[in-house]
Amino acid sequence: MNLPNKITISRICLIPVFLVMMLVPFSWGNISLTNAELPISQLIGALIFIIASTTDWIDGYIARKYNLITNLGKFLDPLADKLLVSAALIVLVELNVAPSWMVIVIISREFAVTGLRLVLAGTGEVVAANMLGKIKTVTQLIAISLLLLHDFPFSSFSAFPFGMVMLWIAVFFTIWSGWDYFNKNKAVFFE
Repeated sequence: MNLPNKITISRICLIPVFLVMMLVPFSWGNISLTNAELPISQLIGALIFIIASTTDWIDGYIARKYNLITNLGKFLDPLADKLLVSAALIVLVELNVAPSWMVIVIISREFAVTGLRLVLAGTGEVVAANMLGKIKTVTQLIAISLLLLHDFPFSSFSAFPFGMVMLWIAVFFTIWSGWDYFNKNKAVFFE
């Protein structure tokens, strides 16, 4: 197993740790992030999410730079991304930070696109992520990170809900990129 695949597997292994830190009520106290109070365990959970999210870029960079792209990596990398983002979004609903309908839209799009990719793979066609998909992913990761951190560092100088605004933007790009993906590949449904 090569290094990028090990990094991807480490991202998957961080998900249960993230969930425990976010959902188990440890009595480690709170930390004051300017205008926001955050349990220390949730701060650690948020940092784990951010670190795990950055490994997505790292493993892809290493795989491309050193020509270490494998079929296992092609399977595991998007799976790890979807598991991590879905877990974080469900945690945000559990903590009453994100509306459930937004989370349902995002997760539903991921299931639908994954299904379409499976259909396309059955025809021998592999479709790489496009720019809209990458923008969708970046906006989702920024929104989740801000919401997990209660809008820190922006909460220090503004009461503006940056995390929720980013979640709206993420939902917009989620819908747009999903529509674009299906529109470009609609011919597979008519075959």
